[in-house]
Amino acid sequence: MSSTQVKIGGKTERLDKQLGKGGEGDVYALVGQGECAVKIYKSELRGSRENKVRAMIDGRLAGATTLVAFPAEVVTDASGNFLGFTMRLVAGYRALHELYSPKSRKMHFPKADYRFLVRVAQNVARAVATVHQAGCIIGDLNHSGVLVGPDATVALIDADSFQFSLKGHAYPCVVGTEDFTPPELHGGSLANVVRTQAHDNFGLAVAIFQLLAMGKHPYAGRYNGPDLSLGQSIAQNRFAFSMVRRNDTRTTPPPGSVLLADYPESIAAALERAFGLSPSSRPDPATWVSLLQGLEKGLRRCADVSTHYFPGSATSCLWCRLASQSGVEMFPQGLVVGTVPLAGPFDLERAWVAIRALRLPTPEEVLPVWNGTIAAPSLAATRAKGNRHDPAILGGVALLIAIIGCGLASKAALLWGALGLFGLIKIFATNKVDSTPFRKVYQDADNKVRSASQAYLQRIGLREMYISRADLEDAVIRYRQLEEDLARALNQLKLTREERQLAVFLDRFLIRRASIAGIGAGKTATLASFGIETAADVTASAVRAVPGFGEALTAKMLAWRQGHEGKFRYNATPDPSDLQAEQSTRAAFATKQIELQRKIQSGLAALQAAIPRCLSAKNTPDQAFTQALQERAIAQHDCAALGINVPAPAAISIDIPKRTQIQPSRAQPAPMTSRSSVLTTTRSSAANACPSCGASMIRRTARKGKNAGRQFWGCSKFPVCKGTRS
Repeated sequence: MSSTQVKIGGKTERLDKQLGKGGEGDVYALVGQGECAVKIYKSELRGSRENKVRAMIDGRLAGATTLVAFPAEVVTDASGNFLGFTMRLVAGYRALHELYSPKSRKMHFPKADYRFLVRVAQNVARAVATVHQAGCIIGDLNHSGVLVGPDATVALIDADSFQFSLKGHAYPCVVGTEDFTPPELHGGSLANVVRTQAHDNFGLAVAIFQLLAMGKHPYAGRYNGPDLSLGQSIAQNRFAFSMVRRNDTRTTPPPGSVLLADYPESIAAALERAFGLSPSSRPDPATWVSLLQGLEKGLRRCADVSTHYFPGSATSCLWCRLASQSGVEMFPQGLVVGTVPLAGPFDLERAWVAIRALRLPTPEEVLPVWNGTIAAPSLAATRAKGNRHDPAILGGVALLIAIIGCGLASKAALLWGALGLFGLIKIFATNKVDSTPFRKVYQDADNKVRSASQAYLQRIGLREMYISRADLEDAVIRYRQLEEDLARALNQLKLTREERQLAVFLDRFLIRRASIAGIGAGKTATLASFGIETAADVTASAVRAVPGFGEALTAKMLAWRQGHEGKFRYNATPDPSDLQAEQSTRAAFATKQIELQRKIQSGLAALQAAIPRCLSAKNTPDQAFTQALQERAIAQHDCAALGINVPAPAAISIDIPKRTQIQPSRAQPAPMTSRSSVLTTTRSSAANACPSCGASMIRRTARKGKNAGRQFWGCSKFPVCKGTRS
């Protein structure tokens, strides 16, 4: 219909190029009017749409806000027959799903980081609020009707489908999108449903969730039962990410997902309400604006990847974690040609010599000792010692009486003889001291000293010093490996060039834009939630792992991919993408080299400064520690006075956490060994260590190339480190 004449406000205008095509009609630009667009309905729909459009224009909704493309003027043909309407032209904007889906975001919003997504989420909420303030209900709120600009501003289109009332006449919203329709509206006709703000609040929450969770749909998970479609999961209120209703939903999030626990409690609670059982409890747009402003203010920047911003409530960077689990970098770091970071001057050998020269103190050297004196045993020991000689005293008295009695009354010599014999026996007899209570007192005092010693060593940082030195040794080993690792990585780029070209080619074909029999909006959202967004993501094993995708649908997906794959032609001539891939690899290694330099330099300086501080702390022990030492010394002295043997206090040791052994290369120095037997360092086997950086490896599934679908070991620090092994 391009160049067709139409009438707008009594004036003849000409349609320009087609801007869009939808189920109800097409959208065109107007010749000479860059801020205006025209929607022309399909001929069979014009009669049923005319009254509503005219009512919206009469209601002057277009002048109420610039955030919504409301109908502004009626468009007719030359005979005055209704064709459609004009609206504000939203140029340079993209549909919402092209922002929250990682692959399409890389294409259309390459500079967008998580701050941008949170800001867009706020603006979506603001736009919905303006619709409600204008007296309308969106009804069919979905990601295709929400457009996002490069500056994070938002515009709503398809306003002619909104529910609207004028002069007592209601104009309903008769359409809906399965994955944005609230549970209470599933399973019935929408034609006669009176929409409410609570219904819009559900769709708004879905859009916000998908922005915050990298395109995951809140109801797309794995149900502990027969596979459910996305519509069934929504209708049955099975919010896959719920923590409060986990036992009721019996559904778990897709692999590699952001979790509610990663967000502030206020955001998690709002999402629980939005996807809970009570429609009236769903947060409204104003509430979301306030909550998302708080989320934006609390975002932290990742120390490893500069483009990573994540909620401050999370324990670590979400996007590093997701990249290590899925192999997909959510926010790639942009690289300008020729901008490989340069490492400054650094003498590794000199640093290594200094590390080996460090003499870390042993616990015996830094633990305070008690130098007091004990004049006498404790009262309890004195009493026990006195009780031990009571028989001898009794015997002496008896013997003395026998001697005196024998001199005074010799006729009773037999009696006095027996008494004297009794006395002699008692003189050479002693009571045996019960050692149990004294041993217990000593053991309790010794345990108290041990606890105080560990707390003291923790306080002065001795354990951290041993860990820091081990970290420095590992950093030196990794630094020496970098050159070899870079050479291997560059060689791997050459070997996988065709695979990379194919993956880039297939990534151009988005499932959302495809027409595949049996794959509607709900299944498309489910596929995206399980990381399948483009033809490059489609493999037999990956599709079969998605709930609701059996052999028939899997075969259709594979056929669609193969259709595009058959059009691929390998280009053996080096192109700019090869240079960019090489520079990205060199930049990653240069960044790692700089980080290791800083770690070695700062760690060595910190250790050198910590040693004298640690030794000097011995001169100022705390009172509790001194008291514990004194109590043990008294208990030990009591046992010695009573002849009770007790074990000598054992040496205090430092337990170092298990560390992954890095396999040294030929050029690497041997790691330092601990000179002190009190240092317990356990190193595990190198079987699960990354060959590039030494970090732990995790099982992942290859998503691209000839090995797609196969499992392999990948570095847990991906994408900072891309080390792999089969």
